[in-house]
Amino acid sequence: MSVRVRFAPSPTGALHIGGVRTALYNYLFARQQGGTFILRIEDTDQNRYVQGAEEYIVESLRWVGLLPDEGVGFGGAFGPYRQSDRKEIYREYAERLVASGHAYYAFDTPEALEIRRNDEPNFTCNHATRGGLVNSLTLPAAEVQSRLSAGEPWVIRLKVEPGQEIHVHDLIRGSVVFQSNELDDKVLLKADGMPTYHLANIVDDHLMQITHVIRGEEWLPSTAHHVLLYRGFGWEDSMPKFAHLPLILKPVGNGKLSKRDGAKFGMPVFPLSWKGETPEDSFPGFREAGFLPEAVVNFLALLGWHPGGDQELFSLEDLTAAFSVEHISKGGARFDFEKAKWFNQKYIQSADNEVLATHIRPLAEAKGYRVSDDYLVVVAGLMKERVTFLPDFVELGYYLFEPIREYDLEMLQKKWHPGMEQVFESLAAVVAPLEPYESGVLETAVKAFIQENGLKPGDVLSLLRLALAGTMKGPAVFDMAAALGPEETVRRLRQLVAQGGKVHQRVENA
Repeated sequence: MSVRVRFAPSPTGALHIGGVRTALYNYLFARQQGGTFILRIEDTDQNRYVQGAEEYIVESLRWVGLLPDEGVGFGGAFGPYRQSDRKEIYREYAERLVASGHAYYAFDTPEALEIRRNDEPNFTCNHATRGGLVNSLTLPAAEVQSRLSAGEPWVIRLKVEPGQEIHVHDLIRGSVVFQSNELDDKVLLKADGMPTYHLANIVDDHLMQITHVIRGEEWLPSTAHHVLLYRGFGWEDSMPKFAHLPLILKPVGNGKLSKRDGAKFGMPVFPLSWKGETPEDSFPGFREAGFLPEAVVNFLALLGWHPGGDQELFSLEDLTAAFSVEHISKGGARFDFEKAKWFNQKYIQSADNEVLATHIRPLAEAKGYRVSDDYLVVVAGLMKERVTFLPDFVELGYYLFEPIREYDLEMLQKKWHPGMEQVFESLAAVVAPLEPYESGVLETAVKAFIQENGLKPGDVLSLLRLALAGTMKGPAVFDMAAALGPEETVRRLRQLVAQGGKVHQRVENA
């Protein structure tokens, strides 16, 4: 049977970045094995359903380039892929378990169970307590049928037999053994007719012919119940192989990375921004922070997996070729946001200027900048070695789009002295008519001007940089001048003359 894997998130809010990593590992495994990657929406818990969450999940997968072969929004022969659309299927299978003696109807009300929990702090429904509860194991068959016919509320629970050792071979963790005496009788079908995760998960994985279940380690304890369900249905021979991924840990301290850590550490922990009902439930995303999706994929892939060697930069194709479940670590992976920034810098630096220009376009337009595509390509080339995030192109490099807002006054005061007004007026006259207006032509002309007038190159070039960018940082001086063009370059040189005069006047008056 060909490999079939699924990513099965619940639409209970924004998709955590850890969920994207789970999707990525499933995707890579499917692609490497020539298999199928499926998106299934597990929305059986209607009380926690959040409007817009399903669309957010799909958009997130599209943004990072992990397109499912089948699933919600993508079609396929094993649908429907949304669990709320499969409600009747689950009831049929739950009742099949009751008929075979692997599950039972339970009539205990939530209030009655709460009383037991208050009286017995460690109370749970299991092999030791079910004999004292109201269910189809303790009631006569006629009464059970009467209660069902009367429409009395009930749930179906898995009947866990004591004294069993449940062995699971995990592809990452090796052999894991559970004792059935420690397991409770999980609810499989709720009073509203909706299945719990446990039942729906197993039935869907079987019917969709899932061969491998790659999911977070928080689901490892549930695997014992899942194995019992496979046995109860008689599906043990077709049970998928399991691989439970390590946790993504907080940047500092102990514990799993949470959605609140984003605000605490000043970083995104979601792929896309999420607007909740309150500011506390609204979160920034990697996309809106200015990350390239390829950088996010590379960063996430190495959070818990590495093929060995020194290579750190992997395209999606590289990852597919190198990926193996066996190289996933058992221990948690620290979420290092500085490393994520490093990846983004590397991917921006290596990106085609034309591609970067398409990312810069909406950022520039949002600030009211109206420039050509060709100019944005030039800006991309000038700034790509100097930015970390995409918005930096228009924020750090604002002077490529609008006049200088402020100057590095300390440097201006250090370099400006009487006579510089005339120097820069003369320099403006030199550079204005140059053709073609290119970096090399400008450099030759300016350096000749400096030499002919016996000037110090360090003074003139520093001031020229201040004139064009307002700061000593930024792209090469002649590249900036060529990009700005003769009219704007001359305007900025004369603006510097005016600014330098003010600085000199303040020094004279001090």
